[in-house]
Amino acid sequence: MAGVYWYGGTWFTEEPKVIGPMDHAFWLGSVIFDGGRSFGGVAPDLDRHSARAVQSARNMLMKPTMTAEQIEELCREGIRRMGPEAELYIRPMFFVRKGLGAARPDPDSTDFILAIYDSPLPPYKGFSACLAPQRRPAPDQAPTDAKAAALYPNGSRAALFAMQKGFENAVVCDPIGNVAEFASANLMFAKDGKVITPAANGTFLAGITRSRVIALLREAGVTVEERAVRPEELLEADEIFSTGNYGKVLPCTNYEGRAMQPGPLAQKARTLYFDWAEQHWRVLPKVG
Repeated sequence: MAGVYWYGGTWFTEEPKVIGPMDHAFWLGSVIFDGGRSFGGVAPDLDRHSARAVQSARNMLMKPTMTAEQIEELCREGIRRMGPEAELYIRPMFFVRKGLGAARPDPDSTDFILAIYDSPLPPYKGFSACLAPQRRPAPDQAPTDAKAAALYPNGSRAALFAMQKGFENAVVCDPIGNVAEFASANLMFAKDGKVITPAANGTFLAGITRSRVIALLREAGVTVEERAVRPEELLEADEIFSTGNYGKVLPCTNYEGRAMQPGPLAQKARTLYFDWAEQHWRVLPKVG
């Protein structure tokens, strides 16, 4: 795929090879990343994604070598290099090269790399999902306060479980059996005109797109409840949809074999989000 990559003060058009088998990041997983988006010259919440990357690094015992402002400016430059019509994934990453003792990362060896590459937004069409047996970890079991690469393999296992059952995504619960999120995005559902989403309890990443959609819906007069959600509630939901950086807002149209139509609240959330992004986060002039 086409992309640009920044490392060590230089832009590349091919992936720079930056770690080896003795690096702490390679064998002990001391890596964080964030995921921004740009589409048609619009890059929503780029400042918050940059800031979260820095905070995630600190929470993973690293010493960030870039400020949020520096990361945001690099992202903007990379978007300019890819052009005004590109649909991009923006991935700033911190990683650690050396360890202290058996496993602790050496914060002074923290390094940074930025990848910006072609990644078309998925179309607004439905996806299917089922409940998976995998669970999100409690905060004392994993670094859930960071967007750490180490958190993602269990989501991949949940997604594979769903695929093997004929579904496209999975719903995963928290350690006590309440719904946490989808394997690859946050989860919302609608019932009787209200939008409901699992309360952020430290077991899953309460995403930037999630919080933005909640705020936009509330500003538009929609009631949004953040609370504990039992799995059986999804079986009776009027709508189920995802919010996340990759697809923004996407409807679930089949849950556990029950056909569902894309609903008005999911569509409203999506329209509000893209209208807001266009109004507030244009980083390149419109084409034409």
